[in-house]
Amino acid sequence: MPGNSQRKGAVRKKGKTTPAGSGGRVRRGLEGKGPTPRAEDRPYHKAYRKRGPDEPGKTTGGKPKSGRGGAGGRGASGTATAGSDWVIGRNPVLEAMQAGLPIKRAYVAEGLERDDRLRDIFTFAAGNGIPLLQATRSELDRLTGGGVHQGVALQLPAFEYADAEDVLADALDGETAGLVVACDSITDPRNLGAIIRSAAAFGAHGVIIPERRSAQMTAAAWKTSAGAAARIPVARVTNLNRTLKTYADAGFTVAGLDGESEVDVAGFPGIDGPVLLVIGSEGEGLARLVRENCDVLVSIPIDSDVESLNAGVAAAIALYEVSRSRA
Repeated sequence: MPGNSQRKGAVRKKGKTTPAGSGGRVRRGLEGKGPTPRAEDRPYHKAYRKRGPDEPGKTTGGKPKSGRGGAGGRGASGTATAGSDWVIGRNPVLEAMQAGLPIKRAYVAEGLERDDRLRDIFTFAAGNGIPLLQATRSELDRLTGGGVHQGVALQLPAFEYADAEDVLADALDGETAGLVVACDSITDPRNLGAIIRSAAAFGAHGVIIPERRSAQMTAAAWKTSAGAAARIPVARVTNLNRTLKTYADAGFTVAGLDGESEVDVAGFPGIDGPVLLVIGSEGEGLARLVRENCDVLVSIPIDSDVESLNAGVAAAIALYEVSRSRA
């Protein structure tokens, strides 16, 4: 056969180079890609869209949710765990149940080997009327985005944020002087949960958070609030500075916590009337525009050797001082 260099006696002609091959691209292109996924498992197929977003085998938006939330960060493989509306793992699930978090659905994998913690989950669920839905491990993997769920998972309902104007109206119509807490750049959901818990403990009428550069009401925030998020309205606003101006126009004294201020939080001007207390982040404090929109900057006297307090701790102390001065 002409041109076949493997043929006995073949001679390569001078002046011609070896023709370039495909490098295996053609061969690889002909290889199979595995079985075709079912129609209901293909995100853009009409059969997929007909299924409910919470059915096994499908997550909202057609992709596994990722994020930290109450799932405990990342799995051993580095894959992002469940999103903010899921609590997974035996310890987190039991703690979430005991903390009174709202539960949309509770899942347990089939054929689990029971231990003391799993028996505690079953006992608590039975005693509090929480139904446990069975799912295969593969279904639970898909639902939780591949997180380390240890065979149990809770799905929380989407948090219903209040309207900041409704919180304002309730604070002005209350029997006591209005007290509202605003969070500026509080990015740790556990700090947010602690602030909400303190706000409820000291009689605040609501908590305000911005949509951007702020922690949201995730499972971690729910758990840290110890259920207080169900007893006090949490409003989310697109522009925090505009909200501060609205509250100031309504007669609120906007007081921002600032460690460099010389005004003691225990007796700042306007503390007896409606107060909007603004808590900044532990690292950066209040943003420049937020500071400018405060009527007064107040501080908590602390030892000079300590640079600052945790945002959740600072909020609790400030709320206590406001409550005590009014009493």
